[in-house]
Amino acid sequence: MKRAYRYRFCPTDVQAAELSRTFGCARKVYNLALAARTEAWARQERVSYHQTSAMLTAWKKTGEPAYLNEVSSVPLQQTLRHLQTAFTHFFRRRARYPRFKSRKTSRRSAEYTSSAFRFRDGKLTLAKMTEPLDIVWSRPLPEGASPSTVTVSQDAAGRWFVSLLCEDPGVKPLPARGNAVGVDVGLDHLLTLSTGEKIANPRHERRDRAALAKAQRNLARKARGDGANRRKARLKVAKIHARIADRRRDTLHKLTTRLVRENQTVVIEDLAVRNMVKNRKLARAISDAAWGEFRSMLEYKARWYGREVIVVDRWFPSSKLFSHCGTLKEKMPLSVRTWTCDCGVTHDRDVNAAHSLLAAGLAVAVCGAGVRPQRSTPDGQSATKQKPSRREP
Repeated sequence: MKRAYRYRFCPTDVQAAELSRTFGCARKVYNLALAARTEAWARQERVSYHQTSAMLTAWKKTGEPAYLNEVSSVPLQQTLRHLQTAFTHFFRRRARYPRFKSRKTSRRSAEYTSSAFRFRDGKLTLAKMTEPLDIVWSRPLPEGASPSTVTVSQDAAGRWFVSLLCEDPGVKPLPARGNAVGVDVGLDHLLTLSTGEKIANPRHERRDRAALAKAQRNLARKARGDGANRRKARLKVAKIHARIADRRRDTLHKLTTRLVRENQTVVIEDLAVRNMVKNRKLARAISDAAWGEFRSMLEYKARWYGREVIVVDRWFPSSKLFSHCGTLKEKMPLSVRTWTCDCGVTHDRDVNAAHSLLAAGLAVAVCGAGVRPQRSTPDGQSATKQKPSRREP
């Protein structure tokens, strides 16, 4: 199993200048190739990766982009491959049409394959550089690991990172367990488990909200442009955002790792987070909870360690369906947190939802049943409403 190990490093002035130049050239090549493919698309023609590679050779020889010869050719070729992947996703209706990269807002990164770097005795030297990178080895690489790909990036806060992709023999299925757990995400409590455990929501953004607001007001007062004062103010805002994101990511890593290690099956709900954040009153809290990132981490760790993640349909009424007796309530306002069912059982809203999700997920895993309550059709037969599938071209 291949795994990426990410580290911070401190470049010298020469290395920083070389990497910044490489980032700019990679962005330029991406935009030139995208423009060429867009023009061909307007003529109802398709341009392949090999054709854009030939264009890159021509750009290096003549015209304004001749400065592309000053940086390593490998990151530029990798940029064309990334563009090809973006178009593949677009043609298969998995993503939108690729967009041009901006100098100010796009991610600054460059990818090097094995022919463009040297890794010996724990020292990494990139092409066009004479000195190895000063990497902060916060954790060791797997014994005998040899990176196949190296990605160098710089975030908005000015921090430099290097990601090494290598084989990790430690990533293998864990011993099988017989237990399963339902997980209900929320705002008052970040997670509620079907075991009855509730995990508090750290609300990382709220802890730095005052400092962030002050830094953003300071940035808003600066004249627009590339002035030094505006760059300093923007950097201060970016550092606060980075601190919040780091804490949030650390919390989610710990929670998802624990869930995967302790349970064979994890059942979660498919939430339309993109639609939910349109609610102005809850958008900030939902974004801070990072439900989408939680699901992403849970799914790839489950693949790593041989666990199963079952996603229940977003329209499944987990809160309205009483887990003890199966009664389906027509209405369940958010203000109702606990209630006593007609069968005499007192329910907690979040725990009940986790129990309902677990039962629905296990039903899908065992017999492939639907996760929605059966609805009666005009002829008196029960039927489960299904969404139409999206066909690929």
